[in-house]
Amino acid sequence: MYKYRLVTPGPVAVSERVRRAMAEELIHHRAPGFQPVLRDVREKLKQLFQTRQEVLLLASSGTGAMEACVSNLLSQGERAVVVRAGKFGERWAELCEAYGVRPVCVDVEWGRAVRPEEVQAAFEAAPDARALLVQASETSTGVFHPVRELAEVVHQKPGRMIVVDGISALGVHDLPMDTWGLDALLSGSQKSLGLPPGLAFVALSQIAQAALKESTQPRYYFDLRKELEGQPRGQTAYTPAVSLIVGLREALGVILDEGLPAVFARYERMAGIMRAAVEALGLTLFAPESPSFACTALRVPVGIDGGELVRRLRDVYGVHVGGGQGKVAGKILRIGHMGDVDGFDLLAVVAALEMALIDLGYAARVGEGMRTMTRLLRELSSEKE
Repeated sequence: MYKYRLVTPGPVAVSERVRRAMAEELIHHRAPGFQPVLRDVREKLKQLFQTRQEVLLLASSGTGAMEACVSNLLSQGERAVVVRAGKFGERWAELCEAYGVRPVCVDVEWGRAVRPEEVQAAFEAAPDARALLVQASETSTGVFHPVRELAEVVHQKPGRMIVVDGISALGVHDLPMDTWGLDALLSGSQKSLGLPPGLAFVALSQIAQAALKESTQPRYYFDLRKELEGQPRGQTAYTPAVSLIVGLREALGVILDEGLPAVFARYERMAGIMRAAVEALGLTLFAPESPSFACTALRVPVGIDGGELVRRLRDVYGVHVGGGQGKVAGKILRIGHMGDVDGFDLLAVVAALEMALIDLGYAARVGEGMRTMTRLLRELSSEKE
């Protein structure tokens, strides 16, 4: 009865234009025809990352890029400050422990952004810490951290690095790597780039590239030294995800044709419209003070089973949203704004959310969410005339 709509915070819906590009005849990754594709993609990625530094591609999910940063930039026994403000902040700490790096954790209430002074205090308590590991957008809570201010704290001491997980932030928020002095910025294909999962990206500053040579960690597949040597020549160390890279060229072309300022403004507008609509339904935002534009996180009403709400939206109304993870499992709902999603898709999401809540016994303000979103979308359309 209903069209299936994928509006999780990742993976995201893939446009027909990108799907067609990926369906082209497969190119062998060592054939001369693939090298220009890889070079073109890497140049476009530099524009997206807003950097002159090298951007490396890996055949993995975003977690592979996180692991690569820990295993390539730090050594066993060294300390790193970790912002632990959600499920993926916890992942930074777990990766450190797996590689013998000692995490100095800044524990932040889920749903709140870290304060720069909290990171400053952590470095004062651990003055030998080599790096700060932080999310830009903490996808599990819908929070955006103050990355620029955190970078300023980190670089108060020469040689320290800030390593930023931009998996759900790059291409959504303005993250100018070189201007802000980010030493490692990483991302994945299955978020704002609008691709299937399977590609990860790591951009490295000169400080981070020097750290590659200093690290004593064992490395093989995720050895960024090999990739830094080969990719500028159009060669990956191992078999890349060729079809995804061809699709990436198309996706990056779409983003850069629109222009980064316009892309960032569009995400901010759509996030604001979605939040206004769910609040009109009588729902409460989970991260109202520093929200990410990548997704809207809202609290599940008291008395409603969050897992059942996610299942009903998906199985009855064809709308696949994200539920809560870790300590907020069953307590929040996360609606993604990334990928091949427009205002009418989000309008359908609000309608389905209203119906599913009513089905489960919640006294929703009937029609208020859709009315609010319709009004705001019309105002947006009028601005473009």
